[in-house]
Amino acid sequence: MPSLSLDLFCKVVDNFGDIGICWRLARQLQREHGIAVTLWVDDMHTFQRICPQVDAGAELQLVDCIKVRHWATQEGEFSPTDVADIVIEFFGCDIPPGYIAAMAQRPKRPVWINLEGLSAEEWVEGCHSLPSKHPRLPLTKYFFFPGFTEKTGGLLYEKGLEAERRAYISDPAAVSEFLAKLGVTKAEAAAMKVSLFCYPYAPVAELFAAWRDGGQQVTCLVPEGVAGEAVEHFLGQPAVPGAVRSEGALTVRVLPFVPQPDYDRLLWACDLNFVRGEDSFVRAQWAGKPFVWHIYPQDENLHHKKLRAFLQRYAGGLDALSAFALAWNGAQAGDIGKLWPALQAGLPAAAAHAVQWECDMLEVGDLAANMLTFCRAIR
Repeated sequence: MPSLSLDLFCKVVDNFGDIGICWRLARQLQREHGIAVTLWVDDMHTFQRICPQVDAGAELQLVDCIKVRHWATQEGEFSPTDVADIVIEFFGCDIPPGYIAAMAQRPKRPVWINLEGLSAEEWVEGCHSLPSKHPRLPLTKYFFFPGFTEKTGGLLYEKGLEAERRAYISDPAAVSEFLAKLGVTKAEAAAMKVSLFCYPYAPVAELFAAWRDGGQQVTCLVPEGVAGEAVEHFLGQPAVPGAVRSEGALTVRVLPFVPQPDYDRLLWACDLNFVRGEDSFVRAQWAGKPFVWHIYPQDENLHHKKLRAFLQRYAGGLDALSAFALAWNGAQAGDIGKLWPALQAGLPAAAAHAVQWECDMLEVGDLAANMLTFCRAIR
């Protein structure tokens, strides 16, 4: 029986989050389910940052058994044979009109999925898997929502991820070797390790001041290009990979931008992770460590509503984490420096909760498998 084919269209809007999610999904569909995947990407240079083997100048290439095509234009003519069995547009990215026309000409219509963004809001359950008929063509699009309950599509999660994480964290030598390759010294590794991934408007300077003047040694590991102004101000020099400075109880070290598997290892190695957007947000939930989410901003502060919805699901009983996250996102007034000691004191409880949350999310099932089950039922 021939394998199903799948075309996944990705427009890079949120820096690395969109392509990060689509690349993880493409690989999982191919590796675990034998799907013949073609990934259409409009920004190959950003893709190359998270996957160094990508040739940013190639129109068509094979990467990890995935066909990767440069989606350079909305123009072009397509035939029915160009259309896959399953077509996914990520976050309503408007696939080429010529491709849609070819979908309608295919003898057996493809399953057309709009993979939506992740949200914990209650309305998502009611909209998950809803059909939407095309106004002119004999096509139906289905809205598929990632989520945190069994009435949604679940979260991206690869088989063997937890076993890999446990093997890694149970091998101190492997963790030390990984951190050393990033330039982290033994003294820095012995401190409380925090990874920092946020948008430019986060109150990073206030957090640095709290760490600097606190009673616990903190090593902040920040990828290049993140929180550039605050990091450079603290360092007193350009925030390039390898730049490092200590003041008071705080050491800030700039890391090179790492491929996806190494970013997972960074999350696993740290005691607290600051993450942003959707991709790193989901990976932090599989790290079994406390995390603070910097949500992607939306007009009229709609992102604050999404943040509160997630915190209501996730942070029950973790009042210090909720208060800090709301202030970190500007959703609630609060002095980050004054909120940090309470969050720090609550980290053991947050760590225990993170492990339980991971178990709860595994019960929902993983996004790729849930999506394929849905697509096969539609076919």
